[in-house]
Amino acid sequence: MWGIDKSALIGEGTRIGKEVSIYPFVVIGKDVTISDRVVIYPHTFIGDGTSIGEETTIYSNVSIREHFGFAPDGKRYYKIPQVGIVQIDDDVEIGANNTIDRGALGKTWIKRGVKTDNLVHIAHNVVVGEDTLLVAQVGVSGSTKIGNHVTLAGQVGVVGHIEIGDNTIVGSKTGVSGSVPANTIVSGYPHMPHRQWLKSSRCYPLLPQMRKILNKLEKKVKMLEESFQQYTGDRK
Repeated sequence: MWGIDKSALIGEGTRIGKEVSIYPFVVIGKDVTISDRVVIYPHTFIGDGTSIGEETTIYSNVSIREHFGFAPDGKRYYKIPQVGIVQIDDDVEIGANNTIDRGALGKTWIKRGVKTDNLVHIAHNVVVGEDTLLVAQVGVSGSTKIGNHVTLAGQVGVVGHIEIGDNTIVGSKTGVSGSVPANTIVSGYPHMPHRQWLKSSRCYPLLPQMRKILNKLEKKVKMLEESFQQYTGDRK
């Protein structure tokens, strides 16, 4: 079934393609382009000037925001216009409660075949490469470029202005603090090669025991030093 529900609000100048399904309580701004065979589920907001590619699915409660962001001036933050756009290419699926910020300048670009889970945040001017998967609660900071066929597992956090190479896998709850080369697997906080993280994680439960052993060794070394100093002092 396709069509536009009567409860959907659609702004002036919006262009809607063929076989589009717009469910109840969708709000679409002005001058939006929605291509053929797009599906937009209930309670979704799409801001002015957005372009949605063919065969895209946008699940419930997604917000693709309009023109404003914040910038610091001294100790305060002020709202400034965001004059860029959000571009969502063909065959993209966006999960529930996603937020995708339009570019401050240029565009935020979600390329062909991207799939996002629920509760994902993509900041301004981010580029997400083709066939990339963003799992639940991923957050990507501004101006980061993510390559093709990348997987960001649940609760991954990515800093801004870095690049993540093609075919990279980032393990769950990883804090990506810098650029990551292509064809790698990383985990941990800050991120590190996955095998290194596995070895480190095995040590964490042993840290209390290791601390006790180190304290005992420290005491023994101190006793040996005192004995040695006493011995050398007596020989003088």
